[in-house]
Amino acid sequence: MPIVPDDAPPYGGDQDDDRGAARLSGPLFRDETSQDGTSRDGTYRNDTSSAQPLPHAAAPQNPEPMPDAPQPAPAPQKKSAGRDLGAAIGVGVGLGVVIVASLFVVKAVFVGVVAVAVVVGLWELTSRLQERKGIKAPLVPLALGGAAMVVAGYARGAEGAWVALALTGLAVLVWRMTEPPEGYLRDVTAGLFAAFYVPFLATFVSMMLTADDGPRRVITFLLLTVVSDTGAYAVGWRFGTHKLAPRISPGKTREGLVGAVLFAMAAGALCMQFLIDDGTWWQGLLLGLAVAASATLGDLGESMIKRDLGIKDMGTLLPGHGGIMDRLDSLLPTAPVVWLLMVLFVGSG
Repeated sequence: MPIVPDDAPPYGGDQDDDRGAARLSGPLFRDETSQDGTSRDGTYRNDTSSAQPLPHAAAPQNPEPMPDAPQPAPAPQKKSAGRDLGAAIGVGVGLGVVIVASLFVVKAVFVGVVAVAVVVGLWELTSRLQERKGIKAPLVPLALGGAAMVVAGYARGAEGAWVALALTGLAVLVWRMTEPPEGYLRDVTAGLFAAFYVPFLATFVSMMLTADDGPRRVITFLLLTVVSDTGAYAVGWRFGTHKLAPRISPGKTREGLVGAVLFAMAAGALCMQFLIDDGTWWQGLLLGLAVAASATLGDLGESMIKRDLGIKDMGTLLPGHGGIMDRLDSLLPTAPVVWLLMVLFVGSG
């Protein structure tokens, strides 16, 4: 979720040298004279006679241009995250409190939190598509179908999620028929992509919650994703020199990826050993490795979308973070990975 865009000739370059030479090579005004009537080019002027060269006058000199004065070296700039760190921390803590409270009080409340996040994310995505590309993905069927997908995943499992996805896709096709046919294929394609990318992937979070230790599985999923992103940012900021994908996300480095893997594997071993029923530390190592990979790929995928749209953030709803979609970029593709590995390691009960 965290983290991260030409060339001007330096001052004192050739262009500045040419201007300096023009200033210093010869008099500014050819008629400028000294107090004794002798001009600077060696001639004598008065009011009644023309200027005659003086025999003893020295030939005019053209001084060499003075080199530009050395410029002080710029002070080294400190690395910056590029965002309001205080606001980002405050918003992150607030979201964490809401998530934890809803998880361990009433499971259905957390399902509602996920559904709200999905609807807001769909609104951000469809709004940016229309603003930047003129693509009109139908928001109403997407929002209703997206919320239904999250609830169906919690109530009926994977089967309910697939049925809700199919019905949402059908609703998108029908809803778009109420408008002129120009751009129909483009709009419904974007709508189907949005339905899969945001709500369908989010249903795996609600499906994790159905297990007996569901809240702890969700906490593990969230914690590993956050730790992976934090490790990537911390190690990349301190040691990063080799770009991971400069054309997609110039701020990401290979060193940061190593940090994400190490941090996530360590956190995964602890979580599986102490939070998940029947879990073991070696399963946590594999889980952390998978989370680091999926979170990084999800972040890069979101960066590709934003670069294609020509924007930095999907929204401004969360100060210091951007929009909801800017926080879901790593979580969405990681949810099915964690759900699947949890089922394989300790079952779905």
